Amino acid sequence: MGHHRAEHRDPALNECIDHCTQCHAVCLETIHHCLAKGGAHADPDHIALMAVCADMCATSANSMLRGASIHTVICGACVEVCRECAEECADMADDPEMQRCIDACLQCAESCEAMTRG
Repeated sequence: MGHHRAEHRDPALNECIDHCTQCHAVCLETIHHCLAKGGAHADPDHIALMAVCADMCATSANSMLRGASIHTVICGACVEVCRECAEECADMADDPEMQRCIDACLQCAESCEAMTRG
């Protein structure tokens, strides 16, 4: 990823930052895919949820990169948003791009959930 892995950070924290950063990128790429595809893919609520998911993942990664202790709360919110995004994208899972988004969201949710446990 684009950030420098700080050696002083816990490896699980670094992994979570990577998963959040990856999910952020995948959600943004999937928004572009959905808008180009049209139809149900371009539903405003669907696009809005993916945009919020991308934003939440970026905020979560940023909070961890900054060393903010509140990152556990932010990661908790990220878990919820990522799971909801994956669930909604599952309706279109026959599309490989949507499956890629589902996988990124679920991986990010799993990592962030581990961060909420401290």
